[in-house]
Amino acid sequence: MALRLWGIKQGLPFSYNVDEAEHFVPRAVGFFSQNLNPNYFLNPPAYSYLLHIVFELWFGSADAVTRAYTNDPTAVFVVARVVAAALGTIAVLFTYLAAERLLDRSVALLAAGIFGLSFLPIFYSHLALNDVPALAPLTLALYGAAGVLRHGRLRDYLIAGVAIGLAAATKYTGGIAVICLIAAALCDGFGPRRWRAPLFVLAAGLAAVAAFVIANPYSVLDFSAFTAGLSQQASGADLVKLGASQGSGILYYIWTFTWGMGTVPALAGLCGAVLLLVRRRFAVALVLLPTVIAFIVFMGLQTRFFGRWLMPMFPIVAIVGAYAAVELIRWLHRHRRIPLALGGLVVSALLLTQSLTTVIHNDQALSRPDTRNLTRDWMVKHILPGTKVVIEPVVPSGWGNDIGTSGPWTRTGSRWYQYATWLTDYDAATGALYPAGERKYVTVDQYEKTLRPELLNEYVEQGYCWVVIGSLQAGRAFAQPGAAPRAIRYYAALANRAKLEYTVSPFAPRSHPVPFSFDWSIDYYPRQYRLPGPEMSVYRLTGGKCS
Repeated sequence: MALRLWGIKQGLPFSYNVDEAEHFVPRAVGFFSQNLNPNYFLNPPAYSYLLHIVFELWFGSADAVTRAYTNDPTAVFVVARVVAAALGTIAVLFTYLAAERLLDRSVALLAAGIFGLSFLPIFYSHLALNDVPALAPLTLALYGAAGVLRHGRLRDYLIAGVAIGLAAATKYTGGIAVICLIAAALCDGFGPRRWRAPLFVLAAGLAAVAAFVIANPYSVLDFSAFTAGLSQQASGADLVKLGASQGSGILYYIWTFTWGMGTVPALAGLCGAVLLLVRRRFAVALVLLPTVIAFIVFMGLQTRFFGRWLMPMFPIVAIVGAYAAVELIRWLHRHRRIPLALGGLVVSALLLTQSLTTVIHNDQALSRPDTRNLTRDWMVKHILPGTKVVIEPVVPSGWGNDIGTSGPWTRTGSRWYQYATWLTDYDAATGALYPAGERKYVTVDQYEKTLRPELLNEYVEQGYCWVVIGSLQAGRAFAQPGAAPRAIRYYAALANRAKLEYTVSPFAPRSHPVPFSFDWSIDYYPRQYRLPGPEMSVYRLTGGKCS
């Protein structure tokens, strides 16, 4: 929990993660001024509902929550992030309990250590997203499935069923735990209680549906919107983002284990899978292994893939890897006369050192100012209010506002007049301009494809003399220059034509910059990172109205 809370205020008062800024906290706050229909099912609403309840309890009233969100968003986001961190910590406990039921207490302790210190779950515990909260019910489902395998009691079926429903209502992919329950039920059905297993499976299924509907009631009350959201989520996974990793998604997720959990735990997981089969622990293998294989194949076949989407498999791989590690410790004791305590320390150090050192380094970076905050501070000091600026969508739309105040310098109350980067008069697909006066909305993912050197003339003609860019946006074009050649020319023209007034790098001095990626450019895993955030630069154009 301490590792999850260290650096919990990263980036605030601005939320620089697009999903965090738009999908959960705002909707939880919005429930105070409307009904509880999220009118949005791209992500399930269980985490937003939980935040809604927590906000009410913490701040005391709907008015207090709304005022805090408007005037002090840091307070609101910190509460939401702490909820995610707490649920991530609870998931470690449930992983321990599940492993104890499936194997033994030594394996459980080491599994909790592997999963509890894994980099990706700790990093995403710092953000108010649904990825980590979904791990709590998912690991509870593992605990229930382990109980089904060991005891076959109705309560274990019901625990697993309710947990699966809650996991899916928090993040749709959390429902993958149903494979563990089905496998455990199959094993139970071949035992002496085979006559009860089908009835108990039916009860678990009803419990899962009930839990899902309770945590996501408008999946029934607004069924058409719910199915439309599911369809949008499925189609969204097939949209290719500029700068996204290319190649095999399956290989990408296998590689993600090596840094998201650690290379040694990943190899231990592979060895543990083999060992379970060799030692004829078929029941445990059936409960755990097919789920991992099915998940990696399903997610890997999507067009887009991100490291955080793999996290539901971390508890299972941690359990299997811990099994292999404990068996190694016992083998060293039996055949090499190495004391159990010494063998345990050495093997544990091999398993946990990579993750622990990476997490500590990452938390140190997160506890320091974000490069985007540093850039804004410089702009406040050096760019007069009311000035026209061009700011890439590397920051949220409200970044130009002074939190809690409305300044007299612009018609909107913002500190500066901002160029409408979210609108374009250029069709990137055809390379032609739209009819005079026509502009169309452009998403962040497609923004780079609308850039071209001629825009600099437009900036100057309209008096937009300051241009702010960031590597989290520009890096997409440089990662795939062939897909956005005009953007490459735009940045070259900007560097040649404008004066660089300010720049800040997140990387340590004399270290090599990290190439753009949708994982490492956002979670700051590489050791080069000293600060959170992208490389930021502020240019001043000259000539014409910018003389």
